[in-house]
Amino acid sequence: MKKATGMNKDDFLKLFVTQLQNQDPLNPADSTEFIGQLAQLTQVEQAYNTNSNLSTIIDLFNGASSLSSVSYIGKTVTANGDLIKLAGGSQPTLGYRLAANAEKVAIDIKDISGTVVRTLTLGSTQAGDGTIAWDGRDGKGNTLPEGRYTFSVTGFNAEGEKFQGYSLLTGTVEAVNLEGEEPHVTVGGISVPLGNVLSVKGA
Repeated sequence: MKKATGMNKDDFLKLFVTQLQNQDPLNPADSTEFIGQLAQLTQVEQAYNTNSNLSTIIDLFNGASSLSSVSYIGKTVTANGDLIKLAGGSQPTLGYRLAANAEKVAIDIKDISGTVVRTLTLGSTQAGDGTIAWDGRDGKGNTLPEGRYTFSVTGFNAEGEKFQGYSLLTGTVEAVNLEGEEPHVTVGGISVPLGNVLSVKGA
């Protein structure tokens, strides 16, 4: 049970009526004070109604967002995320974002234990977004087992200094899950909060 955090309009009205019932007949409440208290009651009522209306608007907005998220199915999206799912014979697409031009880019792919199983490298790369396909093999050419992997992106400038890149999940939306507080879209077998989606392209 939630603990009350303040006085609501009903509490205010009860106190106000009690005050009227128990005032001294020989020394009644000052009319100015009486009017001021009525004004306070009006303000409390308006604030209550405003909060109720805002809650209704928020509920309607969330419902509309949930319904509109279904239209993402079949569209190509780019989202913040470093998870990838390797399935039999698949070649996941790894997205990246660089804040500056790089002479070299290293993309480290890690298994569930955090061990680097493969490093993909790119040469001179412009700042911005890009993608690279992974063949599902380790550095020795062995096919890795199906499952989930993570990846990180590191850029190196002309002086050989490294800087952090950003991992992006890119692919076609396969499904939408409307359970929970925020809708999730499924991309490449990975569930991503709708709020992580950065861009959407038509089918």
